[in-house]
Amino acid sequence: MRTWQIERRKRTRHLIELGGLVVKAGVVDLTGDDRATLYGALLWIADRLQSDQGKEERELWAAKGEKALEAGSAAQKRTYRAASAVRR
Repeated sequence: MRTWQIERRKRTRHLIELGGLVVKAGVVDLTGDDRATLYGALLWIADRLQSDQGKEERELWAAKGEKALEAGSAAQKRTYRAASAVRR
């Protein structure tokens, strides 16, 4: 496989993962899949990150995201264990 193909696949995977986070956060449903609203919200986030409070915002959002990802991971593990127990 050529280098450009590998890089393109990496980029595609990255974009899919980012889109998955938008869906996982519930933003797609909350906006009715309105792309202008989604883009506007992302622009607002970018403005906040570039402001004087950007560092504090990033730390706050990172902590909240890490907590949610950990909770989601724990819930997935419980679901997997329960499904495995049913199959036995």
